[in-house]
Amino acid sequence: MTDHLSMPHASATEAARLIWAHWQTGQVLSALPEACCPMTSSEGYAAQAQLPVVSGRKVLGWKIAATSANGQAHINVSGPMAGRLLSGQVFESGVTVPSAGNRMRVAEPEFAFAMAQDLPPKAAPYTQEQVMAAVARLHPALEVPDSRMEPFTAAGEAQLLADNACARHFVLGPAAPDVWRDLDLSTYPVQAQVQHGKQLKYTRDGSGGNVLGDPRIALTWLANQLSSLGITLEKGHVVTTGTCMVPLELLPGDSASADFGPLGHVKMIFSEV
Repeated sequence: MTDHLSMPHASATEAARLIWAHWQTGQVLSALPEACCPMTSSEGYAAQAQLPVVSGRKVLGWKIAATSANGQAHINVSGPMAGRLLSGQVFESGVTVPSAGNRMRVAEPEFAFAMAQDLPPKAAPYTQEQVMAAVARLHPALEVPDSRMEPFTAAGEAQLLADNACARHFVLGPAAPDVWRDLDLSTYPVQAQVQHGKQLKYTRDGSGGNVLGDPRIALTWLANQLSSLGITLEKGHVVTTGTCMVPLELLPGDSASADFGPLGHVKMIFSEV
């Protein structure tokens, strides 16, 4: 993998160490120090690749950030970004997710795919058909992102990649019935709501079309992005493909749920403290 990454190993490791340390303490960085600040996307991915090493966490899968034009404009990046889902940050539906230290304070309803087989790096791009043939299951999901950069909207693509593409917590819902394979996910509707206790605060609608036009397109992008970095998308990994609606604003104590109709639903509580 190092052949595909241009950042010196020591600098990448130091950037990851700083990001992880701030993640644990809840502190923020205005910028990484010049000696280990990534300047390109490949350097950002090199730093991110050291996060599992410095944290001692296992990679359980991947997230895709900025899969809509609005999302890209919001954080001033040119296209989608991949980040790692790390052990200890992934929850099952219904769980209480920590709110402490989270400044973004949003939940993002997403289509997530679990992989049935490896997709190793190769010279030619994977087709969507090849990628979908490697999928085991579809799951409704909620991502609860955050950044260690402040302001994250000014950090730039390279630093946000080092910051794990704003990954923080992730809630995986139950597997959807296999009927999902016969559906047009590009037009598939999703409804979400946020409550505080029994009080409904608001509802919001979304669609699979908000995820690079189709969640399957987003998954194919991820497989090819990893391939270009010399990384295998592994059997058993989960890929959450990006928010299918405007992110759900949360306050501590709120609960968020997303209804994917026949494909199921997913919910979480944002902890009081």
